Amino acid sequence: MDKFSALADPTRRKIIELLANSGELPATEISDHFSVSAPAISQHLKILRQVKLVRVEKRAQQRIYRIEPDTLQDLGDWARRMTQLWNQRFDGLEKLIKSDKVNGENDG
Repeated sequence: MDKFSALADPTRRKIIELLANSGELPATEISDHFSVSAPAISQHLKILRQVKLVRVEKRAQQRIYRIEPDTLQDLGDWARRMTQLWNQRFDGLEKLIKSDKVNGENDG
């Protein structure tokens, strides 16, 4: 599974949002925010770890989760590149439309 597929799930996106707001949370606290079972949340956390969206640190009997900033930065960079490409395409389309309007007015 890739990062985008992992984030396609609303529960996993909510986990990322929780960690973004809290900095770090133990797995039990993360689980407390959901109506699904703790093992289900554990599976979601496992997927987020596998795609390196979160990292885990074991402290005594707890597993503490936090966001992996480099991976989120990569996703943000990708989104910015895609936005820039689309903006360039829209700018080109806008120029073409304006050019057609000007040429159409001159024809009449």
